[in-house]
Amino acid sequence: MRSNKLAVAAASLAMAAIGLGGATSSSAPTRFGQIDDARLAKADSEPQNWLAYGGNHLGHRYSALDQINVGNVANLKPAWVFEYDTNRGQETTPIVVDGVAYVTSAWSKVYALNAKTGEQIWAYDPKVPGEAGIKPCCDVINRGAAVYKGRVYSATIDGRLMALDARTGKLVWSTMTVDPAGQTSITGAPRVANGLVFIGNAGGDTGGRGYAGAYSAETGKMVWRFWLTPGKPGVKDNAPSDEIMDKLVQPTWFGPYNEYRGGANVWGSITYDPEFDQVYLATGDGYPWSRWYRSAGQGDNLFIASVVALDAKTGKYRWHYQETPGESWDLDAVADMILADLTIGGKVRKVLMHTPKAGLFYELDRKTGEVISGVPFVPGVNWNLGLDPKTGRPIMNPAVYYDNKTPVRVSPGGAGAHSWHPTSFNPNTGLFYLQARQGPPGLTQPQPTYKYVAGLTNLGIFVFGQTIPAEITAAAPPQVANPTPARSYLMAWNPVTQQPVWKTDGNGGGVLATAGNLVFQGSSRNVMGTLNAFRADTGQKVWSYDTPNSIITGPVSYMVDGEQYVIVPMGAALSAMGGGNDVRMRAPGRLVAFKLNGRATLPPDPAPAGPPKPPPASQAWSAGDVSEGGQLYAAICARCHGAGTRSNNVVPDLTRSAFLQNKDAWKTVVDDGALTATGMISWAKYMEPGGSEKIRGYVADQARKALVAPPPPPARGVDTGPGPQL
Repeated sequence: MRSNKLAVAAASLAMAAIGLGGATSSSAPTRFGQIDDARLAKADSEPQNWLAYGGNHLGHRYSALDQINVGNVANLKPAWVFEYDTNRGQETTPIVVDGVAYVTSAWSKVYALNAKTGEQIWAYDPKVPGEAGIKPCCDVINRGAAVYKGRVYSATIDGRLMALDARTGKLVWSTMTVDPAGQTSITGAPRVANGLVFIGNAGGDTGGRGYAGAYSAETGKMVWRFWLTPGKPGVKDNAPSDEIMDKLVQPTWFGPYNEYRGGANVWGSITYDPEFDQVYLATGDGYPWSRWYRSAGQGDNLFIASVVALDAKTGKYRWHYQETPGESWDLDAVADMILADLTIGGKVRKVLMHTPKAGLFYELDRKTGEVISGVPFVPGVNWNLGLDPKTGRPIMNPAVYYDNKTPVRVSPGGAGAHSWHPTSFNPNTGLFYLQARQGPPGLTQPQPTYKYVAGLTNLGIFVFGQTIPAEITAAAPPQVANPTPARSYLMAWNPVTQQPVWKTDGNGGGVLATAGNLVFQGSSRNVMGTLNAFRADTGQKVWSYDTPNSIITGPVSYMVDGEQYVIVPMGAALSAMGGGNDVRMRAPGRLVAFKLNGRATLPPDPAPAGPPKPPPASQAWSAGDVSEGGQLYAAICARCHGAGTRSNNVVPDLTRSAFLQNKDAWKTVVDDGALTATGMISWAKYMEPGGSEKIRGYVADQARKALVAPPPPPARGVDTGPGPQL
């Protein structure tokens, strides 16, 4: 591999010569956020910085720095640690500009840090109201900011898009982008280009139509909004999407209109393409998930689970490709998109690469939207039978659609073959790196009836341990013979041959590729984790470092004063589908920077949380109340506190809560909303009087059972298997 050391050194000298070197020898940044379109367009020429969410407009998540390489990565150690003021999930991507790291944290807070020392320069708290914390599906996380022309752009859980002064952190403007009375939130990172800030929103688990928009970077005024699912027939949105809604989208939806149906939210990936001046939106599930209740069991339901290309200036529709027509299994398409020029069949193609949860590695022509290829990157995919050779549309397997009483088995399952976690493309190796997951088909069990309740998880299928009627359970198809074995791995994929090059077992998160022939990836074991480095060409693990926090998002790399750093946010997300057995005390999230021969020390692992704390035996509930409490818990509590009360304690483990001991204290929290500021609103309106006490009875019963037969804790760390393999 060609060395980039001379190129990096030359770039650093050039930056210093024009006064943009950032941190001086005294470690004091001198310029703040001075990124313009010219710098963004040539981000690859500044490997000492990380100017955009994906490193550049193309989203490669690749660093041309190679001071840290396979020969010396064993000497990589912590350089500094920054501790957040919250223990909630951390999924930000840092932006590093001229010696300053701009990062976000849970509850949509924004920080500017000295990238050499980790010292805080400023912090901004948008003071998100606690009641907004229940709107996103998966904790009050934030995936990052954008920096442009002296400002830092960030969005909030309650739907605001903000511009902050990059030097001081003072608010310049704030624009509400959602209906505050609705169930929509924002967890994604804005993107910027040509004076516009692009942002989408989340809500595919809570109801409402998805959309994305562009706002003036100078004033915050909305320039355009593109709706992604149809509204009331005959009613215009007065938006760039109106024409295509009538012509193409509305005919793919069936059944009666209602205000909550829709989805296709852009809660993750947005990519700007400077070559065609267009923006790509990756969209999520339809709402409800069940097409039976969403669209009378019919139709492709555009633009759910799609990639949609729009004119960046006007928001006018250019093309789309639907990756999972009629999606009904939580196989949304929100994964990061990566742009590249690839030689395919002897011809250079302008390609968009995408690895959605549905398990196909899609390559689309960026100009036309033509599907170049779509092949499974994991085995066992059964929802489609290939792509139509004429239209490129996935040939759907009719056996995977379900009505309101017939369960189905679908692969990949709801966890997906790959979720939102950042992917990477190394232009030197020509390989695409991602975390992949395979397994036997997952069971989707539909609800026989449906009622929308704003604020609750109403998906049209049974989730979170909800009680399933016997007739639905009895109708479940048997597992297929010799199913695909469960396996999770980091994978290098050749996008030209559409074949895997290597797979290394392990349960990791987002990735970063570097010119040092390395791929960095964090992993998780409950709330703790490990940062790992692998050879980019072979997948051999060459370094690891245990951390007191789990690592979910991808690292980034930069250079200050001639030293290369790898920086990674740390902090567990809530475990809504069941926490680990090794429950730990709640600990703050952190941002940790590593460099060669760093001298910082990480805090110890959080201490065990101790055993569950059920109330005294004198407090008893009838079997009927406990059973009813379990149903209420599944409907109201499980998505945050864990199915079956199995929690990793990011959101408090209720079996260990002090409030569990006292009926009045429990009621004060659950019914009266005493902890609303922390996101724990009053839930009284969602149940009959006395319901919260029945929930307490169920949690107490679960706590007592756990004391009688506690499960063994898992081993510390993550077993990455025997090494690279296919």
